[in-house]
Amino acid sequence: MTDERKTALIFGISGQDGAYLAKLLLERNYTVHGTSRDAEISAFPSLAALGIKEQIGLHSAVPTDFRSTFQVISRTNPDEIYNLSGQSSVGLSFQQPVETLESITVGTLNILECIRLLARPIKFYNAGSSECFGDTGGKPANESTPFHPCSPYAVAKSAAFWEVANYRDSYGLYACSGILFNHESPLRPQRFVTRKVTAAAIRIANGSNEQLVLGDLAIRRDWGWAPEYVEAMWAMLQQEKPEDFVIATGVAHSLEEFVDAAFTALDLNWRDHVRTDASLFRPSEIRCGFGNAAKAATSLGWKARTLMPEVVRRMVEAEVAALAAAQGHQTHA
Repeated sequence: MTDERKTALIFGISGQDGAYLAKLLLERNYTVHGTSRDAEISAFPSLAALGIKEQIGLHSAVPTDFRSTFQVISRTNPDEIYNLSGQSSVGLSFQQPVETLESITVGTLNILECIRLLARPIKFYNAGSSECFGDTGGKPANESTPFHPCSPYAVAKSAAFWEVANYRDSYGLYACSGILFNHESPLRPQRFVTRKVTAAAIRIANGSNEQLVLGDLAIRRDWGWAPEYVEAMWAMLQQEKPEDFVIATGVAHSLEEFVDAAFTALDLNWRDHVRTDASLFRPSEIRCGFGNAAKAATSLGWKARTLMPEVVRRMVEAEVAALAAAQGHQTHA
């Protein structure tokens, strides 16, 4: 049995998806390794929150540095590599386009090149993004929808997608991209608007007099539940041949609906506590984005089970519970 145990290496394990993916792989009896820029000083709060930090081999590696990437892949000798690294905020990419492009495109290319040079039968998953599609005019995007990136982040993710496709076609690598639409959880950092909304709603419910300031409430997005989306990542690497897949719920909701769901979960009327500010509108914004994951349903047996209203409810409940636990701990301290 131990001879059959697979080893996985996750670049970007400290993020939301990295943590949930690590948990899933541990449950499937994998040996799991993960990287961050400085594993010695990183607290890995998401791994700690899931109670799995001690079960993972943690390594320092910077995907944009070929030597460090080569070393960690050689040392861990993985069967599967998941690339979830790189600057992950669309909004921040407008302020940091160079860092965004380098971290995503060079990082992905270095991992692919390491796999090619090592000539080991490593399966590679790359985190693509629905942002690559841009605005699809109210139609759901599938695997054959053309890319029309509207941000530096989306440009970088589009380039990385084609790097993966090129290495698959040119060198015969088992390499694929998951084109994931928005997926949320309590592990989302507060720089993401979804977590910004739930955190503010909870503070207001607890007596804060603040106003939540947001950008365009009319934008529509396809929001799913992150722990389900990592199941699709894993499933992609269990197929006979590598293929790219769109992963989505297939339902678009406005940001206003998301905000309403968060405040309603706390018996509040969002209109009393939220205002918009045009300075928060992005230079080029996708008005509506949602996906068609029919291919994933057919080939992977994957279908989203949790839709936006339930996603918001779970996020709010988890954050309320975490706050109560922290306050209880302070009381006993």
